[in-house]
Amino acid sequence: MVFDNAPSFKTFQFLGFRRRGRCAMDGGHRLWVAGSGQLVTVRNPRLMEHSAAQNHPEITFGSFLKAAGEWVRKNPLSAVLTVTLLLVVSFFYYSLPLYANRSISAARWAWESWNAEGNMEHAKLVPAIFLFLLWYHRDRLADAPKRSSLKGLWIFVAGIACFVLSVRTLQPRLALLAMPFLVLGGAWFLYGSKVARILLFPSVFLLFTINSAVIEQATFKLQFVITHAVGVLSNLIGVKIAAIGTTLTAADGAFNFEIAEGCSGIRSLIAMCMITALYVHLTQTGIWRKLIIFAASILFAVIGNIGRIFTVVLFARFIDKDIAAGLYHDWSGFIFFPFALGAMVLFAKLLEPKTAARAAHDESDGVKTNGGNL
Repeated sequence: MVFDNAPSFKTFQFLGFRRRGRCAMDGGHRLWVAGSGQLVTVRNPRLMEHSAAQNHPEITFGSFLKAAGEWVRKNPLSAVLTVTLLLVVSFFYYSLPLYANRSISAARWAWESWNAEGNMEHAKLVPAIFLFLLWYHRDRLADAPKRSSLKGLWIFVAGIACFVLSVRTLQPRLALLAMPFLVLGGAWFLYGSKVARILLFPSVFLLFTINSAVIEQATFKLQFVITHAVGVLSNLIGVKIAAIGTTLTAADGAFNFEIAEGCSGIRSLIAMCMITALYVHLTQTGIWRKLIIFAASILFAVIGNIGRIFTVVLFARFIDKDIAAGLYHDWSGFIFFPFALGAMVLFAKLLEPKTAARAAHDESDGVKTNGGNL
């Protein structure tokens, strides 16, 4: 298939294609090279990657710096505004003591709140992942048309208002909530909607840095859900358990387990949400498919933790209660979390579009375009 004019990536997303670098590809071996208007079929994935690299070499760090310098030379005003914006935001977040009796900055408060007690250890990875996403999308950011838009200013102002409100109410969580608005609004205002669209997910991903009451409420409810579920499963197989509140007690008094906050599975649930969000962003197309996979991952994480606690009870009943409450309890999470993660990936594969199956049945072993071999 040959197009007279290079179609948009939206067209290929509609056909079930995903974006990879400067190419769009489906779940099989079909590839569209950006700017060429060529839809090709490649039976050899290595050949496909080599062909794409020849047409559009990957942007390296050196070439990125060179392109950035060239952009600064051509757009001095935008460059000055960008640097000024970064310096101002950095000053208010990292240097200005506004919280805890004006003794710590928003950034320091955030770092200290990302601890095990608040089930927020994962948040320390979020800034690094945000920077990775910027680097991952460097090709798209470089290719996107850049045109300032006042629409982004409204989002940026909303972020400023959120930050000011955090200072007035002494709630640093609101300062963290302001960050996605500042990033997205600033990008939209300086570079336009195309760049802002690329940065939408990285900006929203910053919400994983916020320690909110939702996590505390979810932890409390998960404790009861797991206690009840494990009690039901145990009694079904003849292991008599009394599930009262968040306590699991053997009918003969052989053991007694308290489903504490750490056993609720909230940490594995948050980790699963983060990993799934990244996975669907990098590998999937279609908002509904992404949402379905994300929702299913939450279910898999909860089921995985129920299975973990259930095996702890079985271990205590049939092997040794002390080992079950100690060594096995501490290390069983490393066994069940990969199963939950694998279930999410398998579920995502089941939702793959049918184009992959059709591409796998192509007769030729080479690369085809418009009926001819390349």
